[in-house]
Amino acid sequence: MLYSKFYNNLYFNWWRNLDKTILIIILSLFILGLLFSLLSTSLVASDRLNTNNYFFFLKHFIFIFIGISTMFFFSILDKNKLFTLSYILFFVFLFSLILVPFIGVEVKGSKRWLDILFLPRFQPIELLKPFIIVIISSSLSFENKNYNFIRYFLSFLLILPIIILLAYQPDIGQTILIFLTWLGLVFISGINLFLFFSFFSFILFSLLSLILFIPKFEYILIRISSFLDPSSANNYQSEKAAEAIISGGFFGKGIGEGILKNKVPEAHTDYIVSVISEEFGAIMIFFVLLLFLVFLFRTFKIISHLKNDKIKFIIFGCSIIIFFQFLVHLGVNIRILPTTGMTLPFLSYGGSSILGSSILAGIILNLTKKNIS
Repeated sequence: MLYSKFYNNLYFNWWRNLDKTILIIILSLFILGLLFSLLSTSLVASDRLNTNNYFFFLKHFIFIFIGISTMFFFSILDKNKLFTLSYILFFVFLFSLILVPFIGVEVKGSKRWLDILFLPRFQPIELLKPFIIVIISSSLSFENKNYNFIRYFLSFLLILPIIILLAYQPDIGQTILIFLTWLGLVFISGINLFLFFSFFSFILFSLLSLILFIPKFEYILIRISSFLDPSSANNYQSEKAAEAIISGGFFGKGIGEGILKNKVPEAHTDYIVSVISEEFGAIMIFFVLLLFLVFLFRTFKIISHLKNDKIKFIIFGCSIIIFFQFLVHLGVNIRILPTTGMTLPFLSYGGSSILGSSILAGIILNLTKKNIS
């Protein structure tokens, strides 16, 4: 009876203080992802795998169920327990990322996944991203102004091994995403603008040097060249994705009428925006964009009323990494960015992507509650 009363009070306090707008947006995105998964993978399962038409959909449903459960778990934790757990999981998944070059699974020339014993194949960086933000935000919120430079240097040291490991896989998309998120956090922390742009220029120069002079990163030049040259044979997937968006028009061809999902491998992950646009039209993409924009606006509005720098930085970092990833995915699909293999948060098929997005959402929901200071 006592335990029941405790949990009832815990649930009541959680629900009363939760930001319902953010929750509704996240759940809406999950539901849309489930719908699009059903429409984009049923034929793929029957034609290519000769199996149940709903094979991918059922897996996606399980991923979303686990993801939503994880999101609620992180959202209901006490603030201090959330931080402690995040620090622990940061080192757990960092260790997993370190294991990738040694025992990782290679797919299409990139070694980004782990397949360990009873654990299904997962991508460590997707699960590491939320905790990178928590630990960077903690280092940047160090309040002694006499040690400003040290906190920036420490935050850079925290992401440096991650960037090196990602670049080695190679996964330039996630590398840039982590770096841009770190830059965004450093920028809002009050850094001197001259120092900020000097450091940004140095990193940009270093990145270009790696791409131009180290053979390991030659694939980046190939992707950029194919992006700039529409006639390139390496441009097949992005060309078909762009054609699908154009053929869909404003209102789309209709449910099940799209052909991109049968022409492009992994369309339900890397090109889900094109699949949506072909069948539902550009109007549905505008709706999805609107959901992400309202989500970003809502989190920023809450940040403006907070006094705790650490919580501000964490909410900001979790929000912009989701939005940056959405923009990169959209940019690839409409051919204003080279192919990166970046999934669409909450909507793309894939367990690691859904779980990583769920943890980010859970942290945001936790720290945007009314009783947070």
